[in-house]
Amino acid sequence: MEAMADSPSRIPSGRLSLAAAGETAGGPAQNRIALGPLDGRYRPAAAPLVDYLSEAALNRDRVAVEVEWLIHLTRNSVLPGAGPLSPEQEEGLRKIVTEFDAASVAELAEIEAVTVHDVKAVEYYIGRRLESLGIKNLTPMVHFGCTSEDVNNLSYALGIKGAVEDVWLPAARALVGQVAEMARANRDVAMLSRTHGQPATPTSLGKELAVIAHRLGRQLDRIGRTEYLGKINGATGTYAAHYASVPTADWQEVSKSFVEGLGLTWNPLTTQIESHDWQAELYADMARFNRILHNVCTDIWSYISIGYFAQIPVAGATGSSTMPHKVNPIRFENAEANLEISSALLDTLGATLVTSRWQRDLTDSSSQRNIGVAFGHSLLAISNVAKGLERLDVAEDVLAADLDTNWEVLAEAIQMVMRAEAIAGVEGMDNPYERLKDLTRGHRVDAARMKEFVSGLGLSADAEARLLALTPATYNGIAADLVEHLG
Repeated sequence: MEAMADSPSRIPSGRLSLAAAGETAGGPAQNRIALGPLDGRYRPAAAPLVDYLSEAALNRDRVAVEVEWLIHLTRNSVLPGAGPLSPEQEEGLRKIVTEFDAASVAELAEIEAVTVHDVKAVEYYIGRRLESLGIKNLTPMVHFGCTSEDVNNLSYALGIKGAVEDVWLPAARALVGQVAEMARANRDVAMLSRTHGQPATPTSLGKELAVIAHRLGRQLDRIGRTEYLGKINGATGTYAAHYASVPTADWQEVSKSFVEGLGLTWNPLTTQIESHDWQAELYADMARFNRILHNVCTDIWSYISIGYFAQIPVAGATGSSTMPHKVNPIRFENAEANLEISSALLDTLGATLVTSRWQRDLTDSSSQRNIGVAFGHSLLAISNVAKGLERLDVAEDVLAADLDTNWEVLAEAIQMVMRAEAIAGVEGMDNPYERLKDLTRGHRVDAARMKEFVSGLGLSADAEARLLALTPATYNGIAADLVEHLG
């Protein structure tokens, strides 16, 4: 057989054309060209984080920290010859922050192209604006006594704090509230439990949803108590340059009052960097929330697969490209994937950021640029779970039928009643566990057979009446009442 001649690919790579298109595309087209999905396909879900954790937001916060440091030093007359500014001058300085826009981002980029240093570019950016405020003489005070990490640690803390408190926590709390409301609405809907995947003591759908809300809520309480630390103490945390230049100032108090004035907690003991331990603590809690929510997704997915939940179709949507009947649980599957990505990044950040060689290395600088990505995938997942839950209907008939075909789950109740009867002195209650095991293990037992068995045990009249009235649907203890723990 003659060998086939090599032939060029019939599929053009398109790389150059796509790269060029990316420079001019806008709207939906731009979303399709973005390298990362959070800046492309999923941009709408992640967009609220841009104002806190993007590169532009970081630079804006750097400008804010530098401006506030200058105001703090002058207000407190820390440096001889640099007394308080006029209200108009302070207002003008703060406008550098409030008027920070796309043109500002571009200008900073141009400065950084020369400095090859992002924080130094911020210093020069502010310095350019002091002459118009009548304080050009204070240009040397911009970034006074600071190492880059003094500005960066505070800027990151402000951005992360804002992202958590203004974006991520509200979305997560809304989701937990949604689950809690579902729990209350379904508190009385009996449901067969499955332990090890096998039929087990019944519960209520509401109680199981309440467990989810309670677990997630505890993590949010922890996250809500996060302590956001900051420092501003020089190149190795010793205030060496501060005291060399202005030995009369109480630099620890200046530092403490400044950091606390930003709404952060002052860290008095650091190397060149703020140790980032608080970030690791926060990310561990967020990752734990993610993993609990991941478990929720897999459980809901499984309940959908056995018919406990019916999915409400979206008009015009396609479930499968080839099977028209399908309504796939894509919201929960999408959430699973994004929660895994987010948790992996949060774990990596938490492990990396607590380590720094001696007094400083730059691994944290590169790592922290991915904080927004970690938050973004979690926020996207939360959005998908919320949307998925909105499209669920409880199939109460399916839950009821499942219970009615598993009368053997009453074996636990019967043998425990027999134990109580034996303790009370009723004869013939020997070996209750073994007798129920012989009746039910590996066998399906219907209502008639179970009632016949109970009637032949010789129980006291009261105990027999209680057991004969019991059904799988009513054997769920105080499951409905437990929902009240949600408040």
